[in-house]
Amino acid sequence: MFGSMGITELVLILFIVLIIFGAGKLPQLGEGLGKAIKGFKKSVHEADAIELEATKQEAQIQTGGQPGADPAGAPQAAQPLGTAGAVPQPQAPGASEPPKV
Repeated sequence: MFGSMGITELVLILFIVLIIFGAGKLPQLGEGLGKAIKGFKKSVHEADAIELEATKQEAQIQTGGQPGADPAGAPQAAQPLGTAGAVPQPQAPGASEPPKV
């Protein structure tokens, strides 16, 4: 059940907890523990959703803002000869730029 702990050990632990906290506090302790576990699970699922959303946004930025485009399969534009190390010229604001988030 709980690793190498048997029924006898669990009953002994429950008896000690009953002596320390009393019978009136046990429902409150159980409720507090349940809320803590529920909050932990909720935060874990929210973190996964946030991470998934960030990954999708990074993929969209890499593909030029086109949802559903494959960044690995996107064809590369050929550069004219002699422009391999050239610095790109600035463009007018809003001209073929992905939207800034």
